[in-house]
Amino acid sequence: MIKKSFLKTKCKVTFEAPQGITDGAETVYLVGDFNEWNETSHPMEKKKGGRFTLVVDLPLNREFQYRFLVDGNAWHNDWEAEKYVPNPFSGDNSVVTTYPPTE
Repeated sequence: MIKKSFLKTKCKVTFEAPQGITDGAETVYLVGDFNEWNETSHPMEKKKGGRFTLVVDLPLNREFQYRFLVDGNAWHNDWEAEKYVPNPFSGDNSVVTTYPPTE
């Protein structure tokens, strides 16, 4: 799940990994082109009830691909992503956009 808050110069995006993929997980990392697909730079925080969340500041007016890395070995998409794009590994990446709403 994604929640966005638009500010003048950035978008605060709250990512929440889908609970079905995190059941029993010890670690979940948010990995994407915003962090050069670094598998350990964005650990998600485990919340009460086993949910994993993370808030990331992203630049406005862009699209970012991402996935969740669970326990260091299982890659998962966000089931509620805004869209999906093919990746070079025979799957898809989730996409989040930071285009402010128009009035």
